[in-house]
Amino acid sequence: MAFGVNNITILGNITRDPELRFTPNGTAVASFGLAVNRSIKNKNSGEWETQVDFFNVTAWYKLAENCAESLSKGDRVLVSGRLSQDSWESKEGQKRSAVKIIANVIAPSLEFASCRLEKNPRAEEGVSSGSISGGSVSGGDASVEGSIKEADFSDEDIPF
Repeated sequence: MAFGVNNITILGNITRDPELRFTPNGTAVASFGLAVNRSIKNKNSGEWETQVDFFNVTAWYKLAENCAESLSKGDRVLVSGRLSQDSWESKEGQKRSAVKIIANVIAPSLEFASCRLEKNPRAEEGVSSGSISGGSVSGGDASVEGSIKEADFSDEDIPF
């Protein structure tokens, strides 16, 4: 069976403050809008025009909490993740669908701004894609069971 590739990386401006919610089991999820501008040349007038594409972005776990705490409307960010399509039926019985970005990485753009990073503790709190505890690693859609062992290196093992 052949598998496809579903990766997207975009740079744009946040159109609304990230909204932080929690699932019934306590998992953090944040969503916000992103506007991406592009310039095209008008064939008739020869003038450059700006067109805007709008995307909905969803972040999970600690990434969601960090977004809600750190980002706001107007911030320029780089978003990397995958596309996901939702489908539903409207109250009138019409089929609807929307494509959103499920973010793996969200980073501020330093093109027109500066920032100061504040690192969050990682022990027992988990990482952006899941949590680490009790010898297992779990993520959003899959989990890997096994032991996590500390590496034991001596000075002779280091090649420099």
